[in-house]
Amino acid sequence: MKNLLTRRSIRRYSEREVSEALLNRLLTEASRTQTMGNLQLYSVIVTRDGDMKQRLAPAHFNQPMVTQAPVVLTICADFHRTTRWCEERKAQPGYDNFLSFQNAAIDALLYTQTLCNLMDEEGLGYCYLGTTVYQPQQIIDILQLPRLVMPVATLTVGWPAEEPPLSDRLPLESFVHSETYEDYTPADIDTYYHYKESLDENRHFCELNNKETLAQIFTDIRYTKKDNEAMSAGLLEALRRQGFM
Repeated sequence: MKNLLTRRSIRRYSEREVSEALLNRLLTEASRTQTMGNLQLYSVIVTRDGDMKQRLAPAHFNQPMVTQAPVVLTICADFHRTTRWCEERKAQPGYDNFLSFQNAAIDALLYTQTLCNLMDEEGLGYCYLGTTVYQPQQIIDILQLPRLVMPVATLTVGWPAEEPPLSDRLPLESFVHSETYEDYTPADIDTYYHYKESLDENRHFCELNNKETLAQIFTDIRYTKKDNEAMSAGLLEALRRQGFM
């Protein structure tokens, strides 16, 4: 059994099956998480088929765990089901707007985190794929998501075949503010980021990429302005096509 203090992202999985009974139990338990208006504005697409995982892989930049994991879960912000319920009950839904997407996305992400915590307790391994919102239209097309359904998170799931080291975290005082937001001084930044910047692996990243600082790894290589703007455009277009804008 794990807890949050020892939580690791798992990218390599054993061949042991994740049973449908276990997965369904965890998916059910996770539904007790907070939800707007008790509407449960999310849906989960469970992918076990190897061919379907192969089709999904390019949308996640062909990260190996997408095809290697026994199960891939795509969690969606879903106002389609609620809209259909309203239509079938003589009510006029008005959920084709950005606020409704925001509400459904929050519901979906709360559900996702609760599910992750439950999987930790069972000893399952998983990896959260941030790539879900980078090329959403590919996922929408492959999973045949209808109007007012938008993918917001993906989890690869299985029994761990590795135990990677814990990743670093910023100290509490770097992100908790008392009463009002207090901006950061240069000295604060030096203090809060010293440990991250001093790690051997991060110093090695800088050397390999001929960068002076770790921050440049993020701005110039990992999450560039050009890529962010291009993927933002794709995300906004997908939201329009799905009826949220």
